[in-house]
Amino acid sequence: MKSYIDEDFMLHTRTAARLYHRYAEKEPIFDFHCHLSPKEILEDVKFSNISDVWLSGDHYKWRLMRACGIPEEYITGNADPYEKFLRWAQTVEKSIGNPLYIWTHLELKNYFGVTELLNSESAPAIWNICNEKLQKPEFSARNLIVKSGVKALCTTDDPADDLACHRALAADESFPVKVLPAYRPETALHPEQPNFQAWIVKLEEVCGQKAATLSELENALEKRALYFRESGCLIADQSLLSPNFTCGTREEAESAYCKALSGSQLTAAELNAYQTQLMLFLGRLYHRMGFVMQLHFGVLRNCNSRLFYRTGPDAGFDSTGDGISAASVAAFFDKLNRTDERPPTVVYSLNACDDDKLASVLGCFQEGSFPQKMQLGAPWWFSDHRDGMRKQMKALANTGLLSGFIGMLTDSRSFLSYARHEYFRRVLCDLLGSWMEQGDIPSDESLIGEMIANICFGNSAAYFGLK
Repeated sequence: MKSYIDEDFMLHTRTAARLYHRYAEKEPIFDFHCHLSPKEILEDVKFSNISDVWLSGDHYKWRLMRACGIPEEYITGNADPYEKFLRWAQTVEKSIGNPLYIWTHLELKNYFGVTELLNSESAPAIWNICNEKLQKPEFSARNLIVKSGVKALCTTDDPADDLACHRALAADESFPVKVLPAYRPETALHPEQPNFQAWIVKLEEVCGQKAATLSELENALEKRALYFRESGCLIADQSLLSPNFTCGTREEAESAYCKALSGSQLTAAELNAYQTQLMLFLGRLYHRMGFVMQLHFGVLRNCNSRLFYRTGPDAGFDSTGDGISAASVAAFFDKLNRTDERPPTVVYSLNACDDDKLASVLGCFQEGSFPQKMQLGAPWWFSDHRDGMRKQMKALANTGLLSGFIGMLTDSRSFLSYARHEYFRRVLCDLLGSWMEQGDIPSDESLIGEMIANICFGNSAAYFGLK
């Protein structure tokens, strides 16, 4: 039987294969949005077994295991790591068609040299092979990053974080990869969350000042943004559902903030006014700081309240939400634009129906002083697969500049997730290779090859100012 993943996997034409191997395969990686732990990178952690590095914290896998009827004990519970791995193997053999099936086998091949399919029968042997290799020095957290060809990565960090690990890593000349913080005031934007009041108290302690009013909160956030910039930060990030940026006054936002501090639940209109005004402040702040602003829209969080209270957040109970309106996005950028305070921005939507709409709106705010200043980000989360990638790239090509696209990111907590970059690059080369063979674009390998290399690395490095 032919090996499942060979060198031309997912490359359906000779042109696609040539493009991938010559222009994409060896390009370095700038993972500008991930959830890796800077503490684990600093400590160069070693993983005791494959479940530790593969299943811990990976809610993508957890959702799929639940779909296969695996009891929660083997997912987020206290079951033995080997038993959890066996249950994951049972899930994999049933998951053909899901991108996790491909990612799983890419990771086994790239990091452990395992080309056998993972299933119930092969699981015991694969468990032993992987665990034996994980004991070797080259399988520590730092070495896995280096082995993946990563030049720089940006973690996701709360404004109240001390960034001590980032500063220590920046001073460590033995590690060649830049590990940069990303400023993410997520809790500040979500007063509906139960930890909001406690987080405000923590922010006040870190800043040494009160945040009893909206203006005081903004002062505290600006103080922390300055600290982040001094620590190498290039990027800010936040996620929202589908806010309406066309309405909501400053006075309404101030009132809503005081109400949230008192522990009262905000109405939809109050929450909207608060998020609108705070996001306008943050957009202007990022412009002053020189940060790229990342906006994630369309996520509906913690849908399964019973299991959410049992497992906590980021455990697989989030969903695609409603798309954001074009009028809302346009109003937000226009308000920032009126005073020339609009930072470079990457917009992601969890609702794939938004691709064409967002690409069109972003095109209204491009400007000559900054190439491709407004970016339609890579497919996010539930769209992070071949169909979603092709759809997003076609929308970008049809309404803007695919050649200016900043490419892929992992958005992951796993040190093995860099195989997703290979997956993306194969999809990219397969798409452009098919267009070349059909005569839809020029059959000029150097022209298309340079475009591919830039999408894989060059564009993102230039866009974020990576030195």
